[in-house]
Amino acid sequence: MLLLGIDIGTSSIKVSVVDAQTQQRVISVNWPENETEIISKQPGWAEQSPALWWEHTQLAIKKANASGLYDPKDIAAIGISYQMHGLVVVDKQQQLLRNSIIWCDSRAVEIGNKAFDAIGPSKSLQHLLNSPGNFTASKLAWVKENEPALYEQISKIMLPGDYIALQLTGTATTSISALSEGVFWDFVNNELSKDVFGYYGFDESFIPSINNVFSDHGQLSAAVAAELSLKQGIPVAYKAGDQPNNALSLNVLEAGEVAATAGTSGVIYGVSDELTFDPQSRINSFAHVNYTEQQKRIGVLLCINGTGILNRWMKNLTANNSYQAMNEAAASVAVGSDGVFVLPFGNGAERMLENKMTGAHIHQLDFNIHTQAHLYRASQEGIAFAFRYGLDIMRENKMNPSVIRAGKANMFLSDVFTKAFVNTLNIPVELHNCDGSVGAALGAGIGAGIYKHPKEAFSNAKPLAVIEPDSTTQQYDSLYHQWNELLQKQLA
Repeated sequence: MLLLGIDIGTSSIKVSVVDAQTQQRVISVNWPENETEIISKQPGWAEQSPALWWEHTQLAIKKANASGLYDPKDIAAIGISYQMHGLVVVDKQQQLLRNSIIWCDSRAVEIGNKAFDAIGPSKSLQHLLNSPGNFTASKLAWVKENEPALYEQISKIMLPGDYIALQLTGTATTSISALSEGVFWDFVNNELSKDVFGYYGFDESFIPSINNVFSDHGQLSAAVAAELSLKQGIPVAYKAGDQPNNALSLNVLEAGEVAATAGTSGVIYGVSDELTFDPQSRINSFAHVNYTEQQKRIGVLLCINGTGILNRWMKNLTANNSYQAMNEAAASVAVGSDGVFVLPFGNGAERMLENKMTGAHIHQLDFNIHTQAHLYRASQEGIAFAFRYGLDIMRENKMNPSVIRAGKANMFLSDVFTKAFVNTLNIPVELHNCDGSVGAALGAGIGAGIYKHPKEAFSNAKPLAVIEPDSTTQQYDSLYHQWNELLQKQLA
């Protein structure tokens, strides 16, 4: 029996086919091979086409099928992971009305700040666990304010994964986890937030059916099954945002367990059993995949927008076509990059910096000393320093991990970055052979009842390696404080 996982990323769509019994991937593929661009019509804006996500999803599944490594008819369930916080709007015929305003778009910051003040900071944090900030609800309010004719045509709003499930099944659903990441959910009253819907003037009919994360979100339609060589009627049995899903894929389900990822954005994601929040909303709290009203499991999320996107920018800027070559060049430079520091905040408003847009900065560049290799290393170290800055905020909020689990993917493929991360944070990292699409496939197995309990889906999971802090920890700590001084000058 096989499981299909779909990961709707910012850069590409990744699909994996997983053997349910062994929990091992049969194949993983990406589409497209080149990274998908972000549409930025104005500074601070970021959009993508959901129709393009759907096209790429189909092409990725067909590419996997063409491998001949499995019979597509053996796939029993589908799971979806997706980039969080994006807004997708459709009309009564389920047709798209506009591009998706995605996670790193900053246009709604002030709209969310006004809502925070109007609802009241204390009530917002206690009930929503967040400020409305720049999340999906505030993006919808921007559409209402700036595109009123389009707004009047909206029948349903959804997140990116909800839209792909809609294309697969014809059924629109959501979950408490998804609604909480859009800041639509009242955790105290366990219902759609009357404060958010009332302040913004939204109609609750915009929200699709609310299902559990692990449940039947619709069955594969006959037309799509025929197009993709799959079995008609198999369920989409799991949908989750990419960071809760990344945590699931690393078996991070219980209080005190912590996961990290370093893709286009960088995240540390810890689980709490309390309705916890940061008073300044610099880190955010959402319902985890296994959240229930009776058993609280809250995902505490630190997000750094400028992570792998900085690495990609460096790659494009220097016309270097290989991340491996960049990593090798970075490794040829000593710790500290001979004095170059990079602030990686060039991808919209940063929540951990209280939604400020500082931009990215390269400091102390010496034309007589520094090379491309120095810039590569300084960028990776700068990203690690940003993680330390965010983890210190999490520590203020009683999240003190003794180990962090991460998939060996994206930035964690670089030894330079991995060691900078471990030694700057002074915390061991377990590296695992998993990713979002594999996690989504295993999530589908849980949702379809193939696994009796979430832990059963990870009974064969073992780390590839454990990276411990080494003798450079003190050096990295000193470099971090120098980096932080430069950051504070930009924030002043």
